[in-house]
Amino acid sequence: MGKGKSDDAKKVKRKGNTKMQLKRNIGYFDGVSFIIGSIVGAGIFVSPTGVLKHSLLNVGVALVIWTASGLVSLMGSLCYAELGTALPFSGGEYSHIKRGLGSLPAFMFIWTSVFTKPASNAARALLFAEYATQPFYGICPAPEVLKKCLALAVLWSLGILNGRSVKMAAWVQTVFTLLKMMALSIIAVSGIVLLVGGRKETLARFEDMFNSEMPNVSQIAEAFFQGLYAYGGWWSLNYMAEEMKNPSRNIPLTVMTAVPAVIVFYLLVNISYLTVLTPKEIVSSVAVAVTWADRVIPSVAWIIPLSVAVSIFGALNSSMFTLGRLSYAGSQAGHLPVLISMLSVHTCTPAPAMIFSTTIASIFIIPSDLLMLTNYFGFSAWLMIGLTCASLIVLRYREPNLHRPYKVFLPVPFMMVAMSFFLVLAPIIWSPNLQYVYAFLFMLGSFIVYLPFVHFKMHFAFLDKITCHLQLLLEVSPADGSAESKHE
Repeated sequence: MGKGKSDDAKKVKRKGNTKMQLKRNIGYFDGVSFIIGSIVGAGIFVSPTGVLKHSLLNVGVALVIWTASGLVSLMGSLCYAELGTALPFSGGEYSHIKRGLGSLPAFMFIWTSVFTKPASNAARALLFAEYATQPFYGICPAPEVLKKCLALAVLWSLGILNGRSVKMAAWVQTVFTLLKMMALSIIAVSGIVLLVGGRKETLARFEDMFNSEMPNVSQIAEAFFQGLYAYGGWWSLNYMAEEMKNPSRNIPLTVMTAVPAVIVFYLLVNISYLTVLTPKEIVSSVAVAVTWADRVIPSVAWIIPLSVAVSIFGALNSSMFTLGRLSYAGSQAGHLPVLISMLSVHTCTPAPAMIFSTTIASIFIIPSDLLMLTNYFGFSAWLMIGLTCASLIVLRYREPNLHRPYKVFLPVPFMMVAMSFFLVLAPIIWSPNLQYVYAFLFMLGSFIVYLPFVHFKMHFAFLDKITCHLQLLLEVSPADGSAESKHE
């Protein structure tokens, strides 16, 4: 690398006197919006049929499953609250696994996440495009090219937004969370009103909730899978712990507000669906909320498809934000190229990390076949949750003097570890598929990359030149030291 270029790169860092670190811009309400926004996507509007179907249309069992899934999610989020307050660093599970279990499991996590999380974002963007374009085409399908172009536009709009301003990204998240919760409130309140003044056959559906056929153990487990999937996203807050104001107080408080609120809303919305529609109608409906709206508010039924698009957009914004922080944390630890851990000299945001994660998500949008592969990585999310809760247990015994502003009841992480490994193994045992083998081989492939590039620190000089040029182009600079390195 030439001396002139090196000096220029150093000047990039000296531009202005601001300290190059992530700023604590996320408050309590922002945190609540991010968690609710991450959990509540299209599922509750479109197809809350999985739980009911696997419960054999038994209304009582289905509502118990929704409650139990929410309580498991709450238990997991309380475990994460302890880790987030004790180790308030960017990167969520990645940072906690690295501290508790070591560098190799953490690298396996980020290796898998760099593949699965952008693919999930691509799927969300395509689903948003589907709902946003459909009103203009009526019963005809919208052109695939149009949907893909719109999905790319949404991805890059949110990527740029999150790369430029944390405050603006948090504001967008709050607005879209409020909009989706208003839509859920319309469904929930309407359901309560209809139930209170309901007909005899409607009330009988709830009075004899458990009287229909009872599902067996494997069917209950399948229903439980569907319920847990609907609550996915409760882990998102820990990705932004380094940017939370007063994390010791706000992380536990945010979790204890957001997750129970989602549980209550999910139960009320499901009761509302069951008040208006029979279990058979719900299971056979392509989009339950749309069918519900056609019955209850036909003159303004268009609100529901619009609400689905709004809900997906909010969930995508939250997911883009957290993925950027994961890439940033992985780069700081030397598990991704160093450029990704640099911050914009103008805004102190991880702009390169956002560009990196958005680019990968964009690649997944172009050939849709790749998205099908990610369905077989569902087990990996629960594997990482299990490893994270195991990290909590290890740290309790290995670092008993670590300052923990909040401590979860110790049997809870043990239960979460057991639950996680059951959820990893069950789908593979019940419905074995060659794609699961490919997914495991992909995860094991992380060892091939880890050994030369991380363990033995293999380095190529030409990469320094590329990094220098990109650093000057993007006007980014290395952070002044991560919160984690200072803690250690």
